[in-house]
Formats: sequence, C-alpha cells, structure tokens
Amino acid sequence: MQTTGADIGLIGLAVMGQNLALNIADHGYNIAVYNRNPERSREFKAHCEQHEPSSSRLTPYEDLAAFARAIKRPRKIVLLVKAGGPTDATIDALLPHLEAGDIIIDGGNALWTDTIRREKHLRGLGFEFIGSGVSGGETGARFGPSLMPGGSRESWASLEPIWRDIASKVDPATGKPLEGAAPGKPVKGGVPCTAYIGTDGAGHYVKMVHNGIEYIDMQLICEAYWLMKNLLGMRSDEISATFREWNEGDLSSFLVEITADILQQKDPAGGGFIVDKVLDAAGQKGTGMWTASNALELGSPASAIAEAVYARALSALKEERMEASKVLHGPALKQETGRAELINAIRDALYCSKICAYAQGFQLMAEAQIEYGWQLDFGTIAQIWRGGCIIRARFLQKITDAYNRAPGLKNLMLDEYFTRALHGAQRNWREVIALAVRNGIPVPAFGSSLAYFDGYRSASLPANLLQAQRDFFGAHTYERVDQPRGQFFHLDWSGETRAEHKI
Repeated sequence: MQTTGADIGLIGLAVMGQNLALNIADHGYNIAVYNRNPERSREFKAHCEQHEPSSSRLTPYEDLAAFARAIKRPRKIVLLVKAGGPTDATIDALLPHLEAGDIIIDGGNALWTDTIRREKHLRGLGFEFIGSGVSGGETGARFGPSLMPGGSRESWASLEPIWRDIASKVDPATGKPLEGAAPGKPVKGGVPCTAYIGTDGAGHYVKMVHNGIEYIDMQLICEAYWLMKNLLGMRSDEISATFREWNEGDLSSFLVEITADILQQKDPAGGGFIVDKVLDAAGQKGTGMWTASNALELGSPASAIAEAVYARALSALKEERMEASKVLHGPALKQETGRAELINAIRDALYCSKICAYAQGFQLMAEAQIEYGWQLDFGTIAQIWRGGCIIRARFLQKITDAYNRAPGLKNLMLDEYFTRALHGAQRNWREVIALAVRNGIPVPAFGSSLAYFDGYRSASLPANLLQAQRDFFGAHTYERVDQPRGQFFHLDWSGETRAEHKI
C-alpha cells in the first residue's frame, strides 16, 4: 500500500474525536480523520477551515481505504467511537486496509476485558493494539487530557512522542496544571500527564478506576454541600464561597473548583440560583458500576465507591422518593449554630472520606494487578492524574509522595502523612456523621468511608461469629486464633460431644 504524509489517523468525529484531532494538529502533527457519516467529516472540515489555526494539518477522508493509505507506516490510528460492538465493527472494517505492525489505539471508555481480548486477537494477526484511557472531557481532549495507555512496550514507544506532546502538562515544582492553552497555541514545557501503564487492558482498567474515584469524589462533595445547606441554612452563593476557600488548601481540585463556580451561577430564567432548579436525579454511564462490580469480583473492599454508585441509583428513583416522602418520616431537622466550627468539621469529614476513597481505589488496582498479571506503578498513576483528568487535585501529589517513600505500601491510610491527617481530623468526621444521622440527612459516602476506616484499623472484627455461622449451616470450616493461619477446622455443631475436626 502506498502511503502519504499523515503522522497519525483518527476515526470518530463526535465531540471527543474532533477535539483530540485538533489537539494533535496544534502540536504540529499531520492527521488524517475519518467518520462513518461523511456529512460529519464535511462539517468538521468546514469548521476547521473557518476557525482553526491548525486546519492545514487536518485532512478528512470519506473513504476508509484512502484514509489508511494517507498514514505513514507503521500506521497509528486512534479510535474514538462508542465502546462495545461499534468498536469491534470499526476494527473489522479497518483491518483489510492495514499491514503487519500497524497500531490501533482505542481511546474510548472500553471495558478492560474487551481490551485484553482485542489486544490478544490483533497481536495474533500481526497488528499492535493499545487501549488508552483518555480523561478530561472535551476540554481536556482539546487542550491536554490525562492519557493512560496499555499495550506492548514496543507499540507504546511508537505512540509515546505524540501522547506526551498532547497530554496535559503540570509544573514540575508545584504539580499544578499549566494553563493558557488556546487554539493553535499549545502549552509548552512542563511534565506530561501520561505514562506507560502496563500490558493489554491495564490502561483502560486504570481509567475505569479513575472514573470510580470520580464517582465517590463527586458524591462526597455533594454531601458536604447538602450538610451546609440543610444544617446551616446557607445560600448557594455562601456555600460557593466556602468551596472557593477550600480550593486554596488541601482540598484544591478541579471538582471543588467547578463546584464553587456552579453554586454561584444565577438561574438564567430568573429567581435564585441554577443549582436549586436542577432536578435531583443523577445519571451514569457505567464505569462507576464496573469499578464497584469488579471490586466485588476481586473481594476488594471498595465500599465507598460502590456507595457512590448506589447514591446515583437511589437519586434516579425521583418519583418513588416523592411518594415515600409523604409516608416515611424521620426526625425534625434542627439547624445548627456555630457556623464556622461546623463548616470546618464538614471540611475535615470531606478530606478524611476522600483519603479513604482513594485508598480503596488504589487497593483495588493492587488486587487487579495480581489477577491480570500487570505491574502497576501507583506513584506514576497518581502523578499523571494531576492534570487533564476530572479528579486532578493537589491531593494526588501526596499520593505520589507516599508511594515514593514506600513503593510496596499496602494502603494509603498507612502512609505517615495520611495517618496524621486521619488522626487529626477524625473527631470532626465522626461528629459530622453523627449530626447528619440525628437530623435524618443521608450521608452514605461519608458514612461508608468512616466504616471502612474503622474496619481497616480494627485488629478484631465480628467475622469470627460469621465464620461460625457458615460452619454451622454449611460446614464451610473456620480457622482458630490459637493456631497458625491456613489450618482449618470443622465442628459437629449438632452432635452431643461437639467434636472438632481439623480439615
């Protein structure tokens, strides 16, 4: 096959695809683009010619064969199409136009097991396959996302220069994202928010866990907002000012920043703030559910992440909740005095719960690397989440520091910094949850995070009784505290002599 001058190709010109293509072009790469609907390609071309400084480096194609011929070998082709069947269909349509050694990069929110399957299949055919998480939404795609690639090291070596160029950049001294990118004027310098994650599905798995942490991060912020609104009667703009102040300290993050912005926005239709007019029924696209489900499969206690998924599911029962509110009653809500003290306590509860949420996410990735044969660098993962992605936060540098101090760290809560933070703030954390319970205000993520902390720090738990119950009704055996681990026993619970047998 004859090729021409495109450095890379991209298939799928929905919002994410268009923005990533423009990002690539802004960094000096010639890019061929293709969309199944040719009208979308024409519209994109017309838009670029009128509005984009880098339009000369973008060439849309309406024929898949011509698109493939336009790309230098080994071809690098990014897919940004709907996950699942559409991704498989796109790959099948593309393969006849490729040659051995060409690289397909799936930048969608693919299920990591699908990525494992695709990488194995394509490798058997002589092609390379990279599953790359792309986080940051349309703005991140346009001006610098966090990129989490998984595949062979050889294929990553070919893609790496482009991925490092287009990724978000952070200041090497402060870890803060570098700002100021504009169409045709990308940010220069800084540390790129991308790195090799691992083989086959590792990149998409880490992106999935990122999204699971995003779910709990958002839920925790919502619970802090709800407590200030209900326990202190604060207006939305007052709560906005509180979040803006928090964003100057340890809680500094993209999500806290946009929360402060959202809460101050007036309703365009007039009368109050827009957040008070938004329906309280949350949607979800599935990646949080995948995270919680896989945690159950691996036996990893990601209870707070799961609780965030359940909170969205419960919120979606809007009509049922409206009816239930007429029948089911809780305690009368009592607004509190001492605003400054309670705001500080809510802040502590948010930070402690955030530590637990991230501890669960990293604990889950530690279990997954054993299950799937990966070697994940947790300090690097935290580092590439500092910019571009939705959960970018000052907090992530603390996680990188923790793994630099102890690469084999079992749990983030055991790091000296996080241990001190939890010990110093747990009294406020407990008081806030108790106050919410007394007033009938649901705080599922705060509560689940505290239960995880208390469970993890407990040398003894009531699972001794649970194991006895299991042995009683199902002869599932138990271990003894006065015998080495790994020795199992069964008791004849119904027999007169209550004989115990070593198994």
